[in-house]
Amino acid sequence: MNQNQNIKALKEHCIYCFDVLISLLNNKKPPVYPQNLPKYKVPLFVTWHINQNDLRGCIGTFSHNPIDQMLGQYAQISAFQDDRFDPISLKEIEKLSVAVSLLVNFEENLKAFDWEVGKHGIIISFKDNEREYNGTFLPEVAKEQGWDQRLTLEYLIKKTGCKNKNIDDIIQKINLTRYQSSKFELSYNEYIQRQ
Repeated sequence: MNQNQNIKALKEHCIYCFDVLISLLNNKKPPVYPQNLPKYKVPLFVTWHINQNDLRGCIGTFSHNPIDQMLGQYAQISAFQDDRFDPISLKEIEKLSVAVSLLVNFEENLKAFDWEVGKHGIIISFKDNEREYNGTFLPEVAKEQGWDQRLTLEYLIKKTGCKNKNIDDIIQKINLTRYQSSKFELSYNEYIQRQ
């Protein structure tokens, strides 16, 4: 876990995500990952918001692949391929912000309530009616929404697509993995004002 202590999301990661997005929206080849940035092998998520707080796209990976290969790819995927939203367009760019979350300190095989709101992201997995379900929320989600542990689990169970309404039954079946993240967020205005 010592190597996790040095992993930090940086302003430059967010700048790179904006550079990739703007290049693609202008039908140009996206830039390569900056050589001066660390090349961590770390799970990551890229999250786009519009008008400060409205989610516009959020996709990531739990694979420990090199960030220089993954960050631009997930900036693009979260902007254009999140099925919950239409692809981001050039006319939205001035209202956007981007967050890069680098995921660290994974702890597996825990019970449903073995985590802290605002500190841990969670991955749940469970089996119901012979079907496997799993889902995740990043560490900031529950705190930003004002949810306690139980409400977070209820929303996450719903997010998995499970139709069973007996939440207490499902909670007993959950195998939980908790993790933490290093997150940096940058608005478009901050992006264009950078030196």
